[in-house]
Amino acid sequence: MPNSAQSFVHAASVDGERPAKRAKVEDSPDQFRSIGGGENEHRPIDGNAIPDAPVNDDFEDLYGTGPGNTKDEPKTSDLYLDTINRALLDFDFEKVCSVSTSNINTYGCLVCGKYFQGRGRNSYAYAHSIHDDHHVFINLETAKVYVLPDGYHVSDPSLEDISFVLNPTFTPASISGLSSPTHLLKPSYDLNNRPYISGYIGLNNIKRNDHMNVIIHSLLHVPPLRDHLLLSNFKGKEPELLKRFATLSKKIWNPRLFKSQVSPHEFLQEVNRASGGKFRLEKQGDPVEFLGWLLNHLHKEMGGSRKKNSSKIYSTFQGELRMETQQVIVRPDASGNEKPKFDIDREIKSTTSPFLFLAIDLPPPPLFQDAVEKNIIPQVSIYSVLAKYNGVTTQESAGQLRRYKCQRLPPYIILHYKRFTNNVFVEEKNHTIVTFPLRGVDFREYLDAPPSHPPTVYDLIANVTHESVAGTTRDKENTTWKVHLRAGGGGGDGEKWFQIQDLIVEETRKEMIFLGESVLQIWERRSASAPNTDGVSVRTNGDR
Repeated sequence: MPNSAQSFVHAASVDGERPAKRAKVEDSPDQFRSIGGGENEHRPIDGNAIPDAPVNDDFEDLYGTGPGNTKDEPKTSDLYLDTINRALLDFDFEKVCSVSTSNINTYGCLVCGKYFQGRGRNSYAYAHSIHDDHHVFINLETAKVYVLPDGYHVSDPSLEDISFVLNPTFTPASISGLSSPTHLLKPSYDLNNRPYISGYIGLNNIKRNDHMNVIIHSLLHVPPLRDHLLLSNFKGKEPELLKRFATLSKKIWNPRLFKSQVSPHEFLQEVNRASGGKFRLEKQGDPVEFLGWLLNHLHKEMGGSRKKNSSKIYSTFQGELRMETQQVIVRPDASGNEKPKFDIDREIKSTTSPFLFLAIDLPPPPLFQDAVEKNIIPQVSIYSVLAKYNGVTTQESAGQLRRYKCQRLPPYIILHYKRFTNNVFVEEKNHTIVTFPLRGVDFREYLDAPPSHPPTVYDLIANVTHESVAGTTRDKENTTWKVHLRAGGGGGDGEKWFQIQDLIVEETRKEMIFLGESVLQIWERRSASAPNTDGVSVRTNGDR
């Protein structure tokens, strides 16, 4: 070990273009010619590094680290940059020490990828550098790189790609085209030179968290929420769930990943803690229930209140719904098959309440089927099930008549198709297929608002489907959740669709999307100036 074990040496890099990704750095003096450069820097000793000011780190002092002065300065070979193994680096997991399980002052070994606490003489990272001969570490909070046990602070341009994978950053210019067809024309490449499109990558199904993976993908493809998270720059005071969700969004949309997949482990660990164990990695669950919990929790952590547009969640997904109710009275002259109706001569109670998603009832499948009908899956149009919200269709429940109509539609509408119902013994699944166009669904018929209301034509951007073994009961053990995501947008040949099931990402044909058993959908309001490039006429009320 060199005599400079107690000194901290800083090597500053000059400005310039980011070099190409490389796994190793050659031990050549020319390689470090820029280290120590800059007009206001001291002239480097031997052209390698310059003494840095003492590290003012109270935590390091707890481990016996302090500033020291030595006569010898580090050589190029002391920096050990050629030992970095990018293939083993994985910053997706919770940043805790692999020995003490502490998340305070954690460093990642850039040789083996393990996490250790501290870098002082009595720290686990220091011991690891001696016993395993691994010398390059990165601070997982500040992204500064150090060589242990000597304590050199290295700032070399070749390490910039590692810092970007650890903490991706975005600008308004870099995210402006994520929803346009041009994004599909610029594939990225991982360390193995495999192409991928940022944003459309697989998420690890660690145990049984695929029902949460589809919700993560769906929300992070809603442009206002996605852009808000990508441009966030949290300083440590924000709630932990919000910070981890923003970090996950940046990793999913990172165009410079080392591997074309991401693990949501760090975010889901915080979900487990914040939900009190309700949503766990090892337990299969309901994505609709998780979506409702996540939206409300993010709303609170963004500083939202009960007022509309008080957070990015409310301004994106919240609408208003009017519900009218009336007591059912059976008339003596009514026939046995006559359905109860609203009586305008009696009191009708009307209440208006906000909503984050609309529940859609599916027609019950036939109770008795012959041998032929058993092979036929019932189908229903999206317009017929949306009729629940036209203000005319009535529903009877607990002696009350109800009818619904929207008062205000949000920029993004979330539809929940209620496929699962509980009876006394089991939870049953409705296999009815809902047919829908990918573009041009007009919600005007389900809206009671003035003409000044924004456009009511919506296009689909995300579709979550459920697959299980054949049968009418819900099998939670043998179940699969998938999500269809729109890429490009605008219709026509520039718009593509991807089907993602955990780590499996594949392009799918548009006409195959509605064949799945949809459970959740997210629809995006089309702007008044948006062209209808797919050649499909928008279906309006007059078309029915």
